[in-house]
Amino acid sequence: LKYSIDWWNGNRNNWIIMFKYEIINETSIKYDLNIIDNIFSIIDKNVDICQKWILNIVFVDQNHIKELNGQYRQKDNVTDVLSFHYYDDFSLIWEEEIAWELIFCEDKIISQAVEYGLWEEKEFYKLLIHSILHILWYDHENDEDYQIMQPLEDMIWKEVIIE
Repeated sequence: LKYSIDWWNGNRNNWIIMFKYEIINETSIKYDLNIIDNIFSIIDKNVDICQKWILNIVFVDQNHIKELNGQYRQKDNVTDVLSFHYYDDFSLIWEEEIAWELIFCEDKIISQAVEYGLWEEKEFYKLLIHSILHILWYDHENDEDYQIMQPLEDMIWKEVIIE
């Protein structure tokens, strides 16, 4: 399933492509493509980093994400999502290239939703926002970075909020 989020800048022949994303596989977690599109649109309006390449969204099981977490982060545990960006310099790649991947653990999203008292869908959207910010170079490894990323994440979530 391929999707692209476009917006029109006032000229009928001048659509500007923002994020393009592909949901690689199906999940039992229900999601609404309009909400995902809205998340990407809000991020595009609030983050001044070019976002014109392809982002893959992948759902895996606990064993697979634990293996990836060990391989890439040297952590021996199941995590909810891993964010990968494949380029440091985006000026040298084509618009149709995969620049990023978000690997979600369906089981972990479901268990966290129960733990936090959220719908599975809502937990997925929160993790999607958080992960997109990571691939756009935001982080929270120290207090200074956290003070930048967290308010942005909260602001995006407030614009997205679904009941």
